[in-house]
Amino acid sequence: MSKFEAFILGIIQGLTEFLPISSTGHLYLGRVTFGLEEAGLFLDTMLHIGTLIAVLVYYQKELLYMIRNPFSKLSIILVIGTIPAVVIGLLFEDFFDYISKTGTTIGWEFLATGCIMYMADGVKNGYKKLDDLSYTDAWVIGSFQAAAIFPALSRSGLTIAAGLFRKLDRETAAYFSFLLSTPAILGGIVLQGKEMFGGSVEAISFPSLAIGTVSAAVFGYFAIVTMVNVLKKHSLKMFSYYVWALGLLILILQYARIM
Repeated sequence: MSKFEAFILGIIQGLTEFLPISSTGHLYLGRVTFGLEEAGLFLDTMLHIGTLIAVLVYYQKELLYMIRNPFSKLSIILVIGTIPAVVIGLLFEDFFDYISKTGTTIGWEFLATGCIMYMADGVKNGYKKLDDLSYTDAWVIGSFQAAAIFPALSRSGLTIAAGLFRKLDRETAAYFSFLLSTPAILGGIVLQGKEMFGGSVEAISFPSLAIGTVSAAVFGYFAIVTMVNVLKKHSLKMFSYYVWALGLLILILQYARIM
């Protein structure tokens, strides 16, 4: 894998982890474009570490608060919101691993992501702030996150949509969505690390790994800032239009056996 390919995959991971357009789905398309069967488990892990760094930097005050106050309400709702994805991920790990590698359903999943965001954008702006978030709200949003284990269902898109459905205001919906990504990304890194050290590690040069990780971190931070500002003033529908167009294109290419 060249440094340029690692750099581009890092950009894709960083941007699409937090923009509501699916990082896993876009990484699959990136691998197809470069003719790579897989990006390599080691690189994939490092790219996720890059996006984790972006979240840790952006939410450093909140995360330090939870470390110092492990039984605070914020800590508890994050745990509750994480449970559905952990359960579904462990029960159906082999199934999701298969569809992520084959990409057979990603066209339909992009279309579904667009529909969910379009519906959520039509919901009247909510009134709930973070202090108003209930345990039920956290569970529902976490259940949407669990559904996003499908490769082209956007994790950020579905969790922001769930927040809007639960009457969170738009800024709080984005805030909780990105904060909830911390244990999700960390859990993915742990699972990948376990699999990686249980088998063979791909031969990828250190410069390529470093470039991919740094680009994922930088563009991930940029995506968080951008998405928070977009939700304050703009519509989610532009993301719906994008993933609809992408999903239709993928279905056409798959039907024509080009992809």
